[in-house]
Amino acid sequence: MAVAELYEYDMTPFVSWQDLAECKGRTKLFFPPKAERPQARARREAKANKLCANCPVHEECRSFARSHREYGYWGGESEEDRHLAGFTVSAPIGVRARLQHEAS
Repeated sequence: MAVAELYEYDMTPFVSWQDLAECKGRTKLFFPPKAERPQARARREAKANKLCANCPVHEECRSFARSHREYGYWGGESEEDRHLAGFTVSAPIGVRARLQHEAS
């Protein structure tokens, strides 16, 4: 009996939730370019949100971003949304900008 006959292996490639995401290959929508203006950010995030709303792995994506302190738009949330929901993020750009503006 050959070794291959002794063990049965599932040779199906592992598929992660990222492979099933609607946003795959569209990173420009989910991460801001340098010096993006607030109005442009709002338009970009609105387009990203439309993709997220129909994504089959929306919840997994949001959970990943929250637990890994991700930057950008993930699972229907910006880093500002995650910050306001009580999750620690590295750089909540919208919150920082608004607080600096209010302090002036």
